[in-house]
This record gives sequence, C-alpha cells and structure tokens, in this order.
Amino acid sequence: MRGPSRVAHDKEGARLNTRVKRLVLPLGGALVATTMIGAPLASAAQAAPAPDVKSSSLTSSGNAKAIAGYWTSSKLKSAKSYLSDSTVSAKLTKTGAAKAAADGKPGTIAPTGEGGKSAGKSKNLNLPITVGKVFFVDGKGQERWCSGTSVQSKYRNLVATAGHCVYDTDTNKPFDNFVFIPGYYQGKAPWGIYVGAKVNTHDDFTVFEDYDYDYAFVNVYDGVKQQAEKEVDYKTYKAHVDKGGAGREDARSVDHKTYDEWTKKGGLGKAEGIDKEDEVGPQYKGAFAVAVETGKAAWEKTSGNVYGLHDDKVTSGSRVLDQADWPKSGSKLEPRVEHVTKTEYDAYKGPGHKQIDSRGNFTITRYFVVKYIAKTSSAKYTIFRYYITFVTSAGRLGDNVGGQGFTWNQKLGKKVFTFGYPTAAHPDGNKPYSGHTMKWCYGTTGAAPVVPAYKAEEHQAIKCAFTPGASGGPFLLQYKSSKRTGYLNGVVSLTVDSDKNNRYDRVTTPYFNGETYGIYKHAANLWTGKLPG
Repeated sequence: MRGPSRVAHDKEGARLNTRVKRLVLPLGGALVATTMIGAPLASAAQAAPAPDVKSSSLTSSGNAKAIAGYWTSSKLKSAKSYLSDSTVSAKLTKTGAAKAAADGKPGTIAPTGEGGKSAGKSKNLNLPITVGKVFFVDGKGQERWCSGTSVQSKYRNLVATAGHCVYDTDTNKPFDNFVFIPGYYQGKAPWGIYVGAKVNTHDDFTVFEDYDYDYAFVNVYDGVKQQAEKEVDYKTYKAHVDKGGAGREDARSVDHKTYDEWTKKGGLGKAEGIDKEDEVGPQYKGAFAVAVETGKAAWEKTSGNVYGLHDDKVTSGSRVLDQADWPKSGSKLEPRVEHVTKTEYDAYKGPGHKQIDSRGNFTITRYFVVKYIAKTSSAKYTIFRYYITFVTSAGRLGDNVGGQGFTWNQKLGKKVFTFGYPTAAHPDGNKPYSGHTMKWCYGTTGAAPVVPAYKAEEHQAIKCAFTPGASGGPFLLQYKSSKRTGYLNGVVSLTVDSDKNNRYDRVTTPYFNGETYGIYKHAANLWTGKLPG
C-alpha cells in the first residue's frame, strides 16, 4: 500500500550521478553477456553498473518441505490474486509519457529449453512452461498469488516476478511461504513446487517504493512433488512434522453422536459445555420455580390463589406441591414485609409498597409472582483429524522447465509477448478472465504513462487488455513458439486504463537497463544448496 508518508526520491540527482560512475566497472561473473543475440560484448567499459542489491532470506532449507506441504491443492485453489498496488488510471500524452532509456549497450543471456526439447510446429501459440504462479501469504495472513517465470541462471534456480509480489513495503520484509509453480493449472503442480530461498530486489524499490524498480529475482530450492495426503493419528503426525515434514490438522465441528463415536475409537476431540438458564413451563422436566418481583397494583389484579416457595419448589400452605400440580407461570406468591432503616426506606426506589406503621416502623412490602426456569447445556463438539504429506524431490527448476533468456537496454518499438494469469474485473465491472488458465498478449513496446503515485517514470508498455492477476508475468522478446523460449525484457508491474474509459488497455514494466542486469547477474550466480533428507 502507498501513502503520503513515504520518502520522496530524487531520480535526477544522486542516483543518476552514481549510475554514471558505475559504468566504468568491469562486468565479471559466470554468465556471459552479448550485445546482440550471438554477438560478443564490445568492451568492459559498457558493462552494467554495480547494482544496489537488496537480498532478503525467505526461508531456510530445513523449512522448505513444510512450506511446500502448506500449499495443499485446496489452498492453491482458494488463494486470491494480489491486487494491491497493481492498477492505475493514467492518461498517455506526449508530455506525460515515461522516459525509458538505455544506460549502455544492449546485452542478452541465452535461454535454456526443457532439456533441449522442441514443442514442434503448431498453428496455435505454444504457451511457455516456464511461466506459472507465485503463491505467498500477505501481511494480513491471506493466501495470495501473482504470475512469474523461470529465467536462465547458473544453478537453474531463478524466478522473475514483480517486486510487489514478493516484498511487502508496508512491513519492510518479504511475504511469507513464497513458492513458484510453473505450468500451474487449477490446483495442480505438474513440474513440482519450488520454495523461495532468497529474493533479490533493487534497493530503490524496497526503500523508496520506486516502481521503476518493481522487479524481483527469486532463488528457489529444488522442487518437491507432493504425494497424496495420508490420514494418521496424532502421534504419527507430530513425529512427522517435528522432523520437518508437511502435515495439517483439520478441526471439525460435529454433533454429540459423531463426537462420541470418534473419541471411543481413540480419536482426539474437545467438548465445550455452556450452561445457561431459559424460561420454561411448570411441567418442563428439570424446571425450578423462582420469584419475580412485581408492583402491588399488578399483584392485586392477578387472580387465583397465593402460593409460597420452598427450595425452588411451589408450596400451598405447608404442603410442597408435586410438579404436576404447580400453578401457571405468573401466579401470585406470598408478599414479604421487610423492616428497614429510615435511610434505606428513603433510598428505596423499587416496585415494593413503602409504609410507616402506627408504631413508626419503616416497612417495605414486596410482591412476587412465580416463574419457571431450567438450566440447559449447549455443548460444542470438535474432533481433530491429522494428515501428513510425503514429498519427493523434483530436481532443479531449470532442468525441468528450462529458463527464459534475459536481455537489457533494448530500444522501444520491439515486438514482445507477455504471459500471465489475469483475473480481476475491468473498472466497468466486466470480468473476461478467471485466473485459472494462462493468457497472453502480443504487442509493440512503447512509452508508458508517467504515474507519480508509484514514481513510475521509466516504464515501457504494450497495448493489452490484461486485468490484475497478471502482475509479475514476463515480457518476452523474440519468443519462439516451437521452443517456448524467448528473452525476458520486463515483468508486468501495472495494469493501466490509459484513456480513462474504465477498461484496462495497457500493461507496463520497468525498463530493463544495466542496473536491472546487475541485479539479475547477482541473483543468477547464487546457489541455494540441497534440501535435507
């Protein structure tokens, strides 16, 4: 979320000065860059600036399997698209267009396909299996998702998405339980679940919420594949979870019969009884009689005999009546005469009759009718069932689905595809997407509207009717349908209604320049290690 308390950032001042200084630094690193596809980089003087990398740990390898197990099929299906900070209405004009510009020569990193396999020729577009959904738990404890893609890296363990889909700028820390599922479809993870290990962002995004840096490169652990859940007793569940395994507790409210049957079989349960009093009739089993005070006039108008009370039972004279003979509710009870002090007499404001007798006694005569109540128990019964999930290793992300290439400092006017899972409605209420399946747009990159609220001054955009949900999805340059690969040239940051007709018509991305490459290069050379067990 964004607000007026955020610190402003002078882009034309200190940051641009430091950018110029960085241009003379050597490139280095394990990944080889080229100025054009297949051509070598001209000189070290054109190397990417040293990045302002903000690297944050997401979880340890010991927790990875438990986090993967957290994302059951039902949770994946019920998660909601993360819509915060992803939409805007901004008119595109010549004076209001973003000024995306290169800070050096263009460069590229080649993609890797799925083990060198080809998808073959098709009249339809073959969707990239590198693209999927990223899932996480937001600051309010809600399961959320965005889009993302696998991208080429030294250890084949890198995911690209939008910065706002990983890092919570309100709490200044990453979201919890982050995972990436390539090829996601309706609760299914065909190539496994990849738990986030570390997120790498530009410092200007995490500190200043500058959307010219709304991108993130997430290193993930080796993937895991979940087997079917198995129901077990509590002892087995506890031992499995204590060893880092995935499991869940299912608490269900049931009736007394189900609770009784479950606990007799050794299952765990909890019964919570709530005692309360409720008005009943004189013949209700378990009823008892109480006196309810009334005024003298109302008491005298009530017809019928006068009764007494003894140990919550009705009496007539000296005889305790059987419950079958109790009179109707509201019958008269014997009045009580109380002798009080003058102070008590003067202070009394109740319905009783106040009188000073001939001897000067201060008396209050109180009048009552009978009422019947019973104590009832409204119990709540809960049973607990326990499930564990065994996971097997799915191997490295890039070995399973490949990784898109990477490119930076490209001119505007390039043809690109963008992919993602749009789901939200247009501002006019029309909802063309479900979010269940991957969609694509094809267009030419051009200037994006300047959006001061997001400090978005250097975005590029394509015409596209995607709605929110596509955030984090890739812009792919030179996408080849037969190989399902291209070159990552951006990630969806904002969905924009640029002509203010209540329909989204553009998606934008931060311009990928040398600084972006610096963040990517740092992340692309990080190893996440092996999962235990």
